[in-house]
Amino acid sequence: MRIALGLSYKGSAYNGWQIQPNVPTVQECLESSLHQFLNEEVATVCAGRTDAGVHALCQVVHLDTLKERTNNAWVKGLNALLPPDIRVSWACRVSDDFHARFSAKSRKYLYVLRNHGVRSPFHINTAGTVFKPLDINAMMKSSKFLLGEHDFSAFRSSQCQAKSPIRIVHDISIRHSNPYVFITFHANAFLHHMIRNIVGALVDIGLNRFEPEWIKEVLESGNRSASSATFSPAGLYMIAATYDEFNLPFSSDSWNLLYELTGIKA
Repeated sequence: MRIALGLSYKGSAYNGWQIQPNVPTVQECLESSLHQFLNEEVATVCAGRTDAGVHALCQVVHLDTLKERTNNAWVKGLNALLPPDIRVSWACRVSDDFHARFSAKSRKYLYVLRNHGVRSPFHINTAGTVFKPLDINAMMKSSKFLLGEHDFSAFRSSQCQAKSPIRIVHDISIRHSNPYVFITFHANAFLHHMIRNIVGALVDIGLNRFEPEWIKEVLESGNRSASSATFSPAGLYMIAATYDEFNLPFSSDSWNLLYELTGIKA
């Protein structure tokens, strides 16, 4: 049978989601705990692979097993075996045609910026930092140029393995709650480092290094070197994957989850 899990994790101690040799990853920790819990080898698939240092408020994972467990047993049993910075929020049985990655219609991410002249010792790994005041209105204006279907090569890592650079960005919203700036991204999918590269450009515009229209020029150039530096992974959170045809028990309160994870009150 196929089981779906909802995971939240603080990614600071991990070299991203995907299993890699000789480094700790979220997938390796989860599959190791599943092996202990089920006494069998289990492979997992996630909705969106997060990079080193990136967090998740709701990562969706699926796995196949012959072992019967109640939904509550999945949650409590796995959490007893997982490290404290990885939690299973919910579990449920799904149909065999559910696929955490390919069934997802869209993904949502949140970037948390702390805009303050002094770095906070409490948010070194949970928020990006900008020391000079940001022009939020300029950032909002520039973000509108990225909406819709575009070739996002200018915001794509050179290591990106996606077959196509075309993505559809449904929404980018920017919310200011001093000293924090919350940037929410909603798209069908994202390229490697795409969000962090866009955040770098938005920050440069917010610091008045470029006019808001500059981001449109960068987008149309298709040239990664024309854009800003890749921003820190510390403030990036996967907050949702959407599935039109499957009824999953999502937690709808991402802001409270953010507060639990970071102490940042949105």
